[in-house]
Amino acid sequence: MPLPTDSLQDRRRAARIDTVAAAKTPDRSEEWIPTRQSLLTRLKRWEDRESWQVFFDTYWRLIYGVARKAGLGDAEAQDVVQETVIAVAKKMPEFKYDPVHGSFKAWLLTLTQWRISDQFRKRQQLAAHHPDLAAKTSLMEAVPDPASEDRLAHFWDTEWQANLMEVALERVKPRVSPRTFQIFQLHVLREWPVEKVTRTLGVGRAQVYLAKHRVTALLKKEITRLKRQQM
Repeated sequence: MPLPTDSLQDRRRAARIDTVAAAKTPDRSEEWIPTRQSLLTRLKRWEDRESWQVFFDTYWRLIYGVARKAGLGDAEAQDVVQETVIAVAKKMPEFKYDPVHGSFKAWLLTLTQWRISDQFRKRQQLAAHHPDLAAKTSLMEAVPDPASEDRLAHFWDTEWQANLMEVALERVKPRVSPRTFQIFQLHVLREWPVEKVTRTLGVGRAQVYLAKHRVTALLKKEITRLKRQQM
C-alpha cells in the first residue's frame, strides 16, 4: 500500500490543543462503533480488505513516525511500515487478545521494533560490503542506541498520541464544509489570530468562533471513539 505524501505539520500542531487532547468522557451514544478487539477479529480474515485498509489508515503514520524518530530515513521507514503490516498479517491467525498478558499497543510496538532493528542491520551489512559508499553517505551516521526498548517505547507513546489526533482530523474533515475546516485549520492548527483569518478569508469573527467550536466538538467525540477502541 503506498504511503500518502501530504505534510503532517498542521495535524501535529493540533496535538497541542488542550481542549481537544483532554477529551476523556466517553459518549455512550456511540457504543455501536466497533471496538479495536472486533477489528482484530476481522483481521484474522486476510480477504477482509476493508478491515485491513482501516488498520493501515489508522496505524501507518504511527509506525512511520516511530521509525523516523529512531533514526531511519524516509525509504527505510516506509519499508518498516510495509514489513510491519505484513508481519501483523502473518501473525493474526494465531493472535489472541488477552489484556492480562499485554495490550495490542504493546504487541504492535514489539513487531515495529523488530522491523526497525532489521533496517539497522541492513545498514550495517550494506556498509560492510560497500565501505566507500558508506563513507560518502549517512549509512554509518551515529545514532545513540537507535533500537533500544526504552527509547522506542518513549517514541511510541509520543507518536501514539499524535497519531490519535491525526486520525481524528482525517475522519472529521469530510463531515464539515471545506470553508469551515479551512477556518479551523488557519485559526487553530496554524494558530492565526482571529483578525488575520477574517481579513484573509473575508469572514466575520462569529464565523471563526463557530467553526472552531463545531470542529473541536467533533474532534472530541472522534477522539473518544478512538480512545475507547485502543487496547
